[in-house]
Amino acid sequence: MSPADPGPAIPRSQLLAAFDQLLQPERFKDYGPNGLQVEGKADIRKIVSGVTASLALIEAAIAAQADAIFVHHGLFWRGQDGRNNGPIVGWMKQRLALLLAHDINLFAYHLPLDAHPELGNNAQLGRQLGLQADRRFGGNELGFLGGRRDGGQFDSAEALAAAIRQALNRPVVLVGGAPAAIKNIAWCTGGAQGYFEAAIAAGADAFITGEISEPQAHYAREMGVAFIACGHHASERYGAPAVAAHVAAQFGLAHEFIDIDNPA
Repeated sequence: MSPADPGPAIPRSQLLAAFDQLLQPERFKDYGPNGLQVEGKADIRKIVSGVTASLALIEAAIAAQADAIFVHHGLFWRGQDGRNNGPIVGWMKQRLALLLAHDINLFAYHLPLDAHPELGNNAQLGRQLGLQADRRFGGNELGFLGGRRDGGQFDSAEALAAAIRQALNRPVVLVGGAPAAIKNIAWCTGGAQGYFEAAIAAGADAFITGEISEPQAHYAREMGVAFIACGHHASERYGAPAVAAHVAAQFGLAHEFIDIDNPA
């Protein structure tokens, strides 16, 4: 687009309504506010998507001339809602100062983005790994359970871990292992290690998530179910761009995904 022809624009309120209609945040009791977290310019032509509303992502969005940022991890957590109250100091001040100075809207959706059956983090990670879910489990039915899309099996937990390593292009942590070929695979992105017991109860031979905590190593060894941690950020790189691209295409807006690398 030339400066004289900047492309179509829609009102902020219309974009927010589209995100809310798609992700239905009212269905979730979440760790922080979903939706518009920081108000920017009234008309939006370009969306930048990313995983986390970090300073680096905000700076990259400014360079990309974005009017809005769409992320999974917003600015406010655990009852802290800076839209109404709370201290704005330190890193929070830095991030907000940049957003406000450049009049950029910040949209953030946490559990609703994990849960969407086609565009969400879990659905998109499954697509990336060649997995197909046939049922859901756990709180808010965030966990996905299924198997390989081609109907095959993995010969071992090590073979599954190697496939994940190749698909995500990063090291993974494997603890425990099924005694036979792995058919039933459960997954839940991010910090969902607490879903491991529910995955075992649902009949999983292996469980994939972003992080592992101390108890899960013991459960994996004792229950004969493989636990694979592939990185919080790495497991949640796919939902935000899928949703933002879908909504941008709906209105003819420009969209760009910017991945700020994170080893965690």
